[in-house]
Amino acid sequence: MSNYWPWWAGALALAFVTINFTLTTDRSFGVSSAWDRVLHWRRERNLDRQQEEVVDERVLVHALATATAQQFGTPGVAPESPTAEVQPSTQAVRQSTPRRSPLVTQAALLLSIFIGGLIAAVTAGRFELRLDMGAAFSQIVTDNPTAMIGTLFVGGVLVGFGTRLAGGCSSGHGLHGCGRLYPVSLVATAVFFGTAVVVSLLLWKVI
Repeated sequence: MSNYWPWWAGALALAFVTINFTLTTDRSFGVSSAWDRVLHWRRERNLDRQQEEVVDERVLVHALATATAQQFGTPGVAPESPTAEVQPSTQAVRQSTPRRSPLVTQAALLLSIFIGGLIAAVTAGRFELRLDMGAAFSQIVTDNPTAMIGTLFVGGVLVGFGTRLAGGCSSGHGLHGCGRLYPVSLVATAVFFGTAVVVSLLLWKVI
């Protein structure tokens, strides 16, 4: 018989992880978004470079305008010091552009999930390398290895498609979005778990 944490201990642990991740990175806690950023690290690097160029270009334009007004005197514009002009523009650009968390935080999140699961399985004495999904999966779905791999592959593709379509997974919507009472997250989470309940009842009671 497997020993699991009490429900309240698991809830406190998830709350601690979600709040700590948000305060540390200033980003929503989501596994699918982290996986997407890590897979497309080159795109992320290009986006960061473009963002820096936009900020530098805007600051440069404001600085040049101020210098021009001071040198030639623009009618109706009181010349001010470059420092006074550049600093507000920099703050405005930073406020208009959400701060992106470093890519390493997303990689650390995924790595921590893997290491945490490994440590939990080893300490509980239930770590085992296997090529099947267990007796329950074989009994309900299929016990053919080829069909099992195909089923898992198609299921994984559908999960990925649904995650992108919903704009997040159960961790992003369920933990972070519902905690902040986002309407879209409340609806998405209700659909996630409602579908899971219906499918479970069909598998165990009907099929």
